[in-house]
Amino acid sequence: MRRKIFPWMLILIVALVYSCGSSSKDNLSENRKKRNIIKQKSDGTISLTLDNAECYSDMGNPYSNTAEWNVVVLKSGRYNVWLSSATKDTTSLNYKNSVLVSVEDSRVEATPACDKIVLNSSDVMYPYFRADSFLGSMYIQDTGQFNIQVISEKILPKDYNKNAEASEGDVSKLISVSFTPVTSFYR
Repeated sequence: MRRKIFPWMLILIVALVYSCGSSSKDNLSENRKKRNIIKQKSDGTISLTLDNAECYSDMGNPYSNTAEWNVVVLKSGRYNVWLSSATKDTTSLNYKNSVLVSVEDSRVEATPACDKIVLNSSDVMYPYFRADSFLGSMYIQDTGQFNIQVISEKILPKDYNKNAEASEGDVSKLISVSFTPVTSFYR
């Protein structure tokens, strides 16, 4: 009798342990997603740093490197999209390909240029400067929680060692993306 019951009890225990383990992992990933939600500021701007993104970087084929953020948009409207890069060369950012920024069905694609150079920025350390690039404008039609995605070869891993792996022409790295409202609808 014991021999007949033992296998069934063993299967029941294994199934119970497995189901408890997988649900706690699901809860952990859900909690992590909830903590990483970025909310639109009261002045209408949306600031997204690479440190707060879920990133995919493949240095063998960097053209599909991707960063994603979960963002709560409180007001719909038209936004100017700005990209900030850390660079040593203030005349050219050396982006080989355009950068794609997408929110739902809206997207902006452009090759970043040095539109503004910010000296002594707290976002970068010497010998780098912060260069801001205007990518274009985008209309966000709905409010709510969205995934904002950026695809660029300059989304580099945190442990990327520029001195060991980079060539002389590769002197910039994407650090953030921001959305600023075109019209002031916040008072």
